[in-house]
Amino acid sequence: MQALTHLMGCVVAELSIAQVVVRIADKGRFARIDFGWQGPPLDPSRLHEVEAQEFSLGADGRPVTLGELLRQHGAEVWSQPERTEGWHRLCLQLPIAQPEQQATAASVRSRPVYYDFDLFHQAGQSDALDEKLLAELSYTVFDTETTGLAPSEGDEIIAIGAARIVNGRLLEHECFDRLVKPRRAVQPESQAVHGITPQMLADQPPLEQVLPGFARFAEDTVLIAHNAAFDMRFLDMARKRTGLAFEQPVLDTLLLSSLVHPGHRDTEHRLEHIAQRLGIAVVGRHTALGDAIVTGEVFLRLLPMLAERGIRTLRQAREASRRSVYATLEY
Repeated sequence: MQALTHLMGCVVAELSIAQVVVRIADKGRFARIDFGWQGPPLDPSRLHEVEAQEFSLGADGRPVTLGELLRQHGAEVWSQPERTEGWHRLCLQLPIAQPEQQATAASVRSRPVYYDFDLFHQAGQSDALDEKLLAELSYTVFDTETTGLAPSEGDEIIAIGAARIVNGRLLEHECFDRLVKPRRAVQPESQAVHGITPQMLADQPPLEQVLPGFARFAEDTVLIAHNAAFDMRFLDMARKRTGLAFEQPVLDTLLLSSLVHPGHRDTEHRLEHIAQRLGIAVVGRHTALGDAIVTGEVFLRLLPMLAERGIRTLRQAREASRRSVYATLEY
């Protein structure tokens, strides 16, 4: 309560607003409190400053910052615009239960690079969106685990994990994490990679029930994945079953990495190698949510490197990605 009072006091003083609308929503393992107001937005850099300020004494008598308190409680805070024009909100998300432990994969084998899905002509792209700065966009970073590596031969999605990036911050607790019961058996070689067994999938919902939730989670965002054509191909193959089309723009951290480090060998653009090169700890490799979070951290580390090369807008990122040698590979 001290943190809430301090945070909203700073917002009110900063923006001179007179009224705040408070909403509380159940987000599964988390509860989210939204503070909405009509007026100017809160600058994300100002929110970072507020998080770094000492405002109270901890149990040991030492002054603590808002950011430290949030981390102690597994909480996150971010600002974003409302859908209603002129309205903005501050979101505070708090855990209401311990997150489920992710299965540890038995192998570190990476999937091959696949490019038989066209990432560059999505129906949801527009000139207005293309001209936005990469740092200003909202993203859904996602990954899938599958029964095998051949969607055109009937392999299916068995897990979807995703997290959001808003205002240049990866919201690890604003996540989507679901297992899916497939219509075909999991290939033994795939099970050896992701560790998902038939027993784990037996009582899970089918894709027709899971995918609409992911579509809502990813609504109004740009999609990001590593080796994105692989995951997008599986989503595209599921369109007949679910009626869902994911038409928003897509960015691929494999392609973006190849733009920043063009001299590296193919294997050095695998997710774990990029993460190591950028100083990112890999946790939960070959779990859908774990890989999505690592991919999000990789993307954020790549942003300033891309800017140094004149790649600052969504259009520039898409056009540069299209010229990558990896964008021409097919199978």
